Amino acid sequence: MNSPNPQEAAEGAVICSAKGCRAAAVWVLAWNNPKLHTPDRRKTWLACEEHREHLSQFLGVRGFLKDVVTLEEWEASAADR
Repeated sequence: MNSPNPQEAAEGAVICSAKGCRAAAVWVLAWNNPKLHTPDRRKTWLACEEHREHLSQFLGVRGFLKDVVTLEEWEASAADR
């Protein structure tokens, strides 16, 4: 996942994980690499509307993609845990 620049971090922006993209993220792509992670472990990439499909395909081809939800849904489910 890309780290936001200090200006964006200060503003609380959550940005897309696509290389070079600085758009606001609206999607969470939950994934894991079964060779490295336990089955219940979830890593995340964030995606803007433009990059959601591309990042999903990248993870899906490798068999890593587990779920795609809106950032709002992801944050709500994290608050419930």
